[in-house]
Amino acid sequence: MILWFDEAFRALSAKVSMIEVEQLAVLIHHSMDSKARAFHTTRHVFSIGEGMKPLQMLAAVFHDVVYYQLDDGFPARLAALLQDVTRKENGALILQPIRPDDHATALCADIFGFTPGQILPLHCGMNEFLSAVAAARLLQPHLTKPQLIAVLACIEATIPFRERDAQGRTAAETLAQRVQACITKLQPEPALTEQELAGFVKTVVTDAVMLANRDVAGFTEADPGSCLSNTWLLIEESNAPLAAVGVYSLQEYRSALLRMDVFLRNLNPALVCQSYDGFPDANTLAKMEAVASRNIAFSSDFLGTKLTSIAIIEALARCTGTDCPIAMLLGDINSAYGRPERVEDFLPEPPSEQATNSQLLAVLEQGRSLESVNDLTESKLTAFVYRSLGDAGTRQTLEQAKRMFEGSLSPKAFLTNLDREMVRAIIRACAKISLSRGEALMALQSSL
Repeated sequence: MILWFDEAFRALSAKVSMIEVEQLAVLIHHSMDSKARAFHTTRHVFSIGEGMKPLQMLAAVFHDVVYYQLDDGFPARLAALLQDVTRKENGALILQPIRPDDHATALCADIFGFTPGQILPLHCGMNEFLSAVAAARLLQPHLTKPQLIAVLACIEATIPFRERDAQGRTAAETLAQRVQACITKLQPEPALTEQELAGFVKTVVTDAVMLANRDVAGFTEADPGSCLSNTWLLIEESNAPLAAVGVYSLQEYRSALLRMDVFLRNLNPALVCQSYDGFPDANTLAKMEAVASRNIAFSSDFLGTKLTSIAIIEALARCTGTDCPIAMLLGDINSAYGRPERVEDFLPEPPSEQATNSQLLAVLEQGRSLESVNDLTESKLTAFVYRSLGDAGTRQTLEQAKRMFEGSLSPKAFLTNLDREMVRAIIRACAKISLSRGEALMALQSSL
């Protein structure tokens, strides 16, 4: 991170001492590499900023430095810097009046289109705006105003998945208008010609779109498993109970999967990547959208299979008692005494005649590409269920599972509707793991 800052400042002819560079790098590391974060870490910064222009690199470093709801407030080392920007009211953050001499915050408000007194929108710019304010206040002594505008525009562009506005403008087109207004307000000397102004706006917004598309590049990876791995890190990051490995419950786990499943099934692939003034070109953009559509569908299918298998285990828990830690029925993820016994150790070979998606099955059996500290990367139980039910049967069972989650289908009725031999095999395996539920599980098996 120190080298990144130093490289960017040198390329911009900004004279910043190594002590100041070190302080900025340490601040970013402390802010982004907390235990609460799994995806929005400095690793993500390096993945999107590598090989980009200096101003894009600086924007990449700062664009996720604030993640208010994830970090339970401002990062400790940024709290003093940002405490005067907002006030909290009924759980929301309100943008405070901006002092006349606070040019950095005023510039951020102009770039984002925010006004004092408004609620900062939780899922449409709040964290990006606060990250931009941190960047503006820290970089203001080292960059020219046009350079600062370019950095802030890049950060604004990383607000994801935005529809066209009421006037039919894309987010990038709206950003271009704001950038033009900001640079015009500066009245640089000598004044820019109309052609120079247009060139400045196009360069800034094109660079911003390039960074924004890098930010969501997981959706456009050739390997859908890579998109899935990033999705899983987001699930872990946005669901605090999952950090309690070995303690989080079946229903907490299921709820986390279900929220992401709902999000993905409602995500329009056309909103994943952005464009401005022919960049990327129409053909490239269409290919990116097609890949995003495929990857979103793959991740949704994976979550569907996981929800199906966890629904079976949840039904077993509810039929033999109450909700319980997932490890109680499936086994621990790890142990200080070596590999613990897990439910898959006691499952028989599943039938192989059902039609399945080979790529999905491979990920279930071999594991996701990125390691997880809160869950196993491979899903052997889910693979057993998926092989037993097949692709079509899994989809049908998922619909029944959602009825159980909603309360319109009892856990016992849900289990009764499933393949009897599959359920009995899972019950016997869980009984080997769970000392406290073993007897009740075997009694349940006899009643099915």
